[in-house]
Amino acid sequence: MELKITSKAWEELQGLPLEYYPYLFLWYDTEGCGCGVNGIPTICLTKQLPSNYKRVLNMQIPTYIQEQQEIFFAEQLILDYNQGLFRLNSPEEILNPFISRQQLISLIE
Repeated sequence: MELKITSKAWEELQGLPLEYYPYLFLWYDTEGCGCGVNGIPTICLTKQLPSNYKRVLNMQIPTYIQEQQEIFFAEQLILDYNQGLFRLNSPEEILNPFISRQQLISLIE
């Protein structure tokens, strides 16, 4: 699995507290969705990595995914930033077009 981060998205990520939360985590959020297979692919920052996390190829920031959630993500991913929001895409589809900076940070609190 590979995550490419655009220059705009990387610029915005660098404005977040990466010194305290140095890992980017691909996460399938099922909270409030009713069922374990209904969810939204998203990202968050984290400072700890359990042993079941798998490394995702990325040149800018160490990126991980929980092995069991890998099936909900495409093999090739792109993280972009546009009009105040992060956007997670694959070549085939938009996975999550509405990831705010606040969501990225609030998930780590």
